Amino acid sequence: MKIAINTDLQAVALQEQIILTDIELALTQGSWTAIVGPNGAGKSTLLRAIAGLLPVQGRIDLLGRDLTQWPAKERARTMAWLGQNETSSNELRVYEVVMLGRLPHQAWLAPPSHADHAAVALAMQQTQSWDWRDRPLGQLSGGERQRVLLARALAVQARVLLMDEPLAHLDPPHQADWLELVRELSAAGVAVVSVLHELNMALQADTLVIMQGGQVSWHGAPKLVQTRAALQAVFDHRLHLVEVQGQWLSLPCPPAAAPAPASNVRPLKGQQD
Repeated sequence: MKIAINTDLQAVALQEQIILTDIELALTQGSWTAIVGPNGAGKSTLLRAIAGLLPVQGRIDLLGRDLTQWPAKERARTMAWLGQNETSSNELRVYEVVMLGRLPHQAWLAPPSHADHAAVALAMQQTQSWDWRDRPLGQLSGGERQRVLLARALAVQARVLLMDEPLAHLDPPHQADWLELVRELSAAGVAVVSVLHELNMALQADTLVIMQGGQVSWHGAPKLVQTRAALQAVFDHRLHLVEVQGQWLSLPCPPAAAPAPASNVRPLKGQQD
């Protein structure tokens, strides 16, 4: 598969504090990667660095080209972003909010084209937000608002889609809809990268990037025993992983019930296919 994102980061700092160090990743097109790890592991910082929202020491390549060499508008057409707690004017109509995702495709002050309207309609249908298109954003619930902001990112029709906690405020049925949508996007060749706290959803990704202490402790498919061992290790063995109908699920457990780590399990680094 063609590499969509390649990172070789020596360090990423926030407010003069080093948050990430020594991160090398290769993420492929047509694949869904979930970034997981405990609180403070650096997950969101890594995603923001990949998106070009933070200065880095090192290099990030987007589709084989240094991220810093991409013209801003071309990069915005190629890589879409959905961040945590995204905001938009509460007075804007929902349709107008989603249309903001088409700005990278439009000439300065040009009205939306037929292709823009078609992309917005498709994105809103994919997120089941079309029925609210004439409502002000401020009238929506948290979950409805999240679906509109997801539609805005989808309307870009980018080859790379980055999402930081996209399931926030979504109820289980709409989380399932999101999962189906991500699978459709990756099957169509989009590189999807998401930061998730919902481990049961993350375990359905093609690849897990497991982070701890500002570094990647493991990068591999959930089906690998090494991946599951690394996942348990970063959460201090406070979760059980069980297989149900061919799908791995995570169940939290209290400290007294946490299994002792196996003597042959060591901190893991690397990537396996």
